[in-house]
Amino acid sequence: MGLTSRVRAWGDAGELIDLGGHRIFVRAQDGEGPPVLFLHGYPSSSYDWRSVLEGMPGRRIVAFDFLGFGLSDKPRDHRYSLCGQADLAEAIVARSFPGEPVALIAHDMGTSVTTELLARDLDGRLPFELARVLLFNGSMVIERASLTLDQKLLRSRLGPLVSRLSNRRGFRRSFGRIFSASHPLTREEADDQWALLEYNDGNRILDRLIFYLRERVSLGPRWHGALRKWPGRLELAWACRDPICTEAVLQAVLSLRPAAPLTRFPPLGHYPQIEDPVGVTAVVDTFVGS
Repeated sequence: MGLTSRVRAWGDAGELIDLGGHRIFVRAQDGEGPPVLFLHGYPSSSYDWRSVLEGMPGRRIVAFDFLGFGLSDKPRDHRYSLCGQADLAEAIVARSFPGEPVALIAHDMGTSVTTELLARDLDGRLPFELARVLLFNGSMVIERASLTLDQKLLRSRLGPLVSRLSNRRGFRRSFGRIFSASHPLTREEADDQWALLEYNDGNRILDRLIFYLRERVSLGPRWHGALRKWPGRLELAWACRDPICTEAVLQAVLSLRPAAPLTRFPPLGHYPQIEDPVGVTAVVDTFVGS
């Protein structure tokens, strides 16, 4: 179907930069106050945060598409490790906010990239200062998550076949299931998200992109330890109608970080920043501060 007019406008306002031999899409916004970095989830892109950026016009913000996602390059033979995505986040910060403390806001898969950055900070090898962290819904304790059928199939030996058979209609059906009944997936949003996923055949590597679920198991002790021990300011914002990152996941995260301030979004599903961008923007803006 090609990119929609809305996605093309988003892309035209950003740029492709070369990092590690790959082109990475970056959307930067000038402004004042502390710099903010947004990390997105699977299988979407930084486009998820567009309305939040629009609602914070005076803020210094950078959002980017992880390798394999959105408008960034999508090499077919790549091992899509979250440690590599964390390397990209470090490079983006070095390029955009050199020497400055950064506020980090993450959703879904991006929360695990964040916990790797927290672990590196504890190891004394994070090359920038994390001023504060806000984590939205993410299966940070994978054992408590309720994975979708598509996620289970993609991580199985049938994954390559499921990727090859993926199509717009099936995507719209499965993606729509993780939105709340009160804020359903719109046709326009579904078209935009599919266009970004299909761009450069990204839908054909979905089984490779979901490798991060395995890392949430193998690197779980490291990432859980980082959630527990990182000494900085870490807050949670949780959509309560999320069928994947349920209350069980939230309670597991809180068991690791019991003092973390928590904002709940009772009526929202897995993508709160899409379902209620005004409400999410208000929480983000307050969190970032002046």
